[in-house]
Order: sequence, then structure tokens, then C-alpha cells
Amino acid sequence: MIAYMTIGANDIALAIQFYSALLPDLGYQLEEVHGGLSCALPEQPGQTFALPELYVKPPFDGQPASAGNGTMIAFEARSREQVRELHAAALAAGGTDEGPPGFREAYGPHFYVGYLRDPQGNKIALFYSDRNEANSED
Repeated sequence: MIAYMTIGANDIALAIQFYSALLPDLGYQLEEVHGGLSCALPEQPGQTFALPELYVKPPFDGQPASAGNGTMIAFEARSREQVRELHAAALAAGGTDEGPPGFREAYGPHFYVGYLRDPQGNKIALFYSDRNEANSED
């Protein structure tokens, strides 16, 4: 099980602006800690394992942060509408578009996703998939 992910950021204030526009609506609690940002889902009653956390911070080696080629973090939304809303909010908060929200047939008839990059260049996916919903744009 993945315990946590860390992505580097050179401008923490801009990273906080970006992730604050995106993650709280997905249920994440954000906290500025040790010069960076900690993003965690709250523990649920009866939960027997910790959910993965996301940390956004400057690299420990003091070198500039850079985005990994082929690296992407995907966040599951509760609906196609939420994918669209969060994609727009993330763009307004300093992100750049890497693919507007829509169905991606290559990943199956029910996979609805929008891609973007955070201000540091890290690739983010916002997706929703429900086999019980028809494959049509709303």
C-alpha cells in the first residue's frame, strides 16, 4: 500500500494556492508543516489502515524541484461535474491545461478525466468513472 507521496515545489505559496483550490473539495485536510504542505484525508470510524498522504515541499537536497517525466498523480472526483469544476478551479489557481475534462475511450467507455499541471509542472489527473452511467457529455 502506498503510504505517502511527495512532490517538489520551488514556490510553496503558489503550490498552496493551487492545491487549496483543488484538494479540500475532494475531502483532503491541508496543513502547512515544516515549510511545505501536508494533504491528508481524515480518518474514518473503524478504519484499520492509514490512507496515503500527499506532501508538497522543497526538495530536501536543496536543489531545484523539477517535474518527473511520466509521473502523474490522479485524484478521484465524486462526479463528472466535480471534475469540470475542480479542473477550472485549479487552472484559475495557477495550473495549466494538459487535456480538458471529457471521456477517454482508450481507458474505457466510462472514464471521464481532465488533466492539468500544477505551477511546478507536476501532472495531475482528476477523474470519475461509474459503470452505471452512460457515456455522454453532460
